[in-house]
Amino acid sequence: MTAPTSTPPVGSTAIPSPKQQFIDSLQREHEKTRRVIEAYPADQGEFRPHPRSSNARQLVWTFAVEERLILAALKDQLKLGGGFPPAPESWEEVVSAFKQAHKDVAAALAAARDDEFAGTVKFFTAQKTMGDLPKMEFFWFMLCDQIHHRGQLSVYLRMAGGKVPSIYGPSADEPWL
Repeated sequence: MTAPTSTPPVGSTAIPSPKQQFIDSLQREHEKTRRVIEAYPADQGEFRPHPRSSNARQLVWTFAVEERLILAALKDQLKLGGGFPPAPESWEEVVSAFKQAHKDVAAALAAARDDEFAGTVKFFTAQKTMGDLPKMEFFWFMLCDQIHHRGQLSVYLRMAGGKVPSIYGPSADEPWL
């Protein structure tokens, strides 16, 4: 019987750490979100399909805020309450904030030690109930929520007259064949 090793056998692929899996997924999804944002007509930033819906500018701001929340959680500085800070007034400012927030969180995640991904944050564990949530679960929640809102923005994009890029497969505006 051979002793187990930490090095994978030749020809096999090592499974990335949970930290690296999250970083890779965040980057992949960010690129898709960035493409949707860049396809969105800047002059339609106030578009909303229903009075109770967020406008497109507010959706992009949500992406920036969620990445800032990931950064705060990583640094053990997450404090919820008081709602979202107000979005910048222009489309250009909100897109710039989105790009800067991603740049900041990507750099911090890459530089973080594995043990900084451990621990918990106070977050919703059920409707109207706060509790301890593992940081990694919180990070994934923020990313999944961003993906959800990107879907919303892609519908707005079509309604605002823009061309929807391929996200997980071909779109009517960007066929693969």
